Amino acid sequence: MLTHVLRHLEALVSFDTRNPPRRIGTGGIFDYLGAHLPGFRIDVADHGDGAVSLLAVRGDPRRVFNVHLDTVPSSPAWSVDPHVLRVTADRAIGLGACDIKGAAAGLIAAANATSGDVAFLFSSDEEANDPRCIAAFLAEDRGFTEAVIAEPTRCEAVLAHRGISSVVLKFKGEAGHASGANALEASALHQAMRWGGKALDLVEAEADAQFGGLQGLRFNVGKVEGGIKANVIAPSAEVRFGFRPLPSQDIDALHARFGACAASGALERYEETFRGPSLPGGEAAAVEDRRQAAQALAAQLGLQVGPAVDFWTEASLFSQAGLTALVYGPGDIAQAHTADEFVLLEQLQRYTESIVRILGNS
Repeated sequence: MLTHVLRHLEALVSFDTRNPPRRIGTGGIFDYLGAHLPGFRIDVADHGDGAVSLLAVRGDPRRVFNVHLDTVPSSPAWSVDPHVLRVTADRAIGLGACDIKGAAAGLIAAANATSGDVAFLFSSDEEANDPRCIAAFLAEDRGFTEAVIAEPTRCEAVLAHRGISSVVLKFKGEAGHASGANALEASALHQAMRWGGKALDLVEAEADAQFGGLQGLRFNVGKVEGGIKANVIAPSAEVRFGFRPLPSQDIDALHARFGACAASGALERYEETFRGPSLPGGEAAAVEDRRQAAQALAAQLGLQVGPAVDFWTEASLFSQAGLTALVYGPGDIAQAHTADEFVLLEQLQRYTESIVRILGNS
């Protein structure tokens, strides 16, 4: 089985699906998938800007397996050609081998070793923070009730993870000479700094919040810029920050609280630029019931349950849409997005064997 997985992984890694630059088309890797899934009904859709999806269905399944095929750009730190798979005694090295083409290779091999009902959704925009493929899939009621999303989880089922929200703030000030008595209040940069202090206090006050083994609210100010020079009152300032809530924390309520950290009239703009819900998704009051449903699914599939994780996945989009969703795949997230990215052969073997078992019991 591992020989078949590595043959498919070698081919998948050879396709350049780096994202950005969002130049992935409907041919290439998608032609390969279609050619190696005989007996499947294949539907390829182009959602624009390199977002392409392939839905492969055999029989009449109610569970869908999802894998993204796009990768992050390769860095100059790679010691080998990132698009040529290199296999050593214990690992397969190549761009996307861990995140998460290894799972795609395993699904193809498992599909060809079984005959049961199954559906695969392959997508190409996960790394773009613009999930058009999943949104388009979920916009149609196809009758699916369960989803297994492949990400590097060391072959453990992950039932919960944090959400993510990115925000841009713009503060307004009044330009003038810095010697003026009004400099403390008129400077947009001063307003931004005051906002930052209150925002940090807000986050620290959430330190004891817990859900499913996760604790506290994650927060980061990633960029602050503005002003002209030291002796000019800053007329404007921009702050870009992000936070990662627990599934039990309401993102909209947190936005209201972060916005309220700014002094009255200081904010010119508060805009969320990206949102990914937590897993489980949906209303905060219902997330524990959804986590238990995912736990029951993991038990049904015979998967070992692992701890909740801090990184975000598109499983939350399936969960928010009402499907019972969990994250499960080969590889370790510590290897994702790194130079000389690799997945252990033992993980590929174990993952594929588990999929064969699951499909055989469908």
